[in-house]
Amino acid sequence: MSPRIGLDIPTILQAAAEMADTHGIEEVTLASLAQKLDIRSPSLYNHVHGLPGLRTKLAVYGLEQLLSVTTQAAVGRSGDDAVRAIGAAYVAFARSHPGLYDATLRAPDPNDPDVQRVGSDIVDLAIRVLNAYDLQGDAAIHAVRGLRSILHGFASLEQRGGFGIPLDLDVSLRLLIDTFISGIQTMKQGGTELPTQEK
Repeated sequence: MSPRIGLDIPTILQAAAEMADTHGIEEVTLASLAQKLDIRSPSLYNHVHGLPGLRTKLAVYGLEQLLSVTTQAAVGRSGDDAVRAIGAAYVAFARSHPGLYDATLRAPDPNDPDVQRVGSDIVDLAIRVLNAYDLQGDAAIHAVRGLRSILHGFASLEQRGGFGIPLDLDVSLRLLIDTFISGIQTMKQGGTELPTQEK
């Protein structure tokens, strides 16, 4: 069976992302997606290898969108301003696309080359931003892990209603990122002893 004219991967992924954002990633199945696209489920197999293939492509699509918004946020900025900008962009992406963001964390095969490629690009962006603090090697990776943990933790808690006290969440996020920046500046000044790798 030939692919339906007008049906392509970008169209499929956009529809799947809309469904994930509206109803949650678990509701994105081949049957529900086919219904949204007004096609028969078998038509999707011309483009994706079953539900695992769809989930992997959706994860890559989400990571590419996340990379795009964080890259745009960093353009023309450096140091503290760049860290604050990509932090705000990361959380804004998770807020605007909760299902798609969830999909980025649920790739059926994290070793998929496309998942690894875009994931590496996101890490590289963070390392370039943190280069302003003269962090090299392991120190840079530790800092990137810290920043990702902060942003993902904040975004996930917010999505799940974990912040019940009526205080401005953007203020909390800004304070959290500023605390991270203070820690990075301490690392830059040599105040943090990093553990060595065991052989």
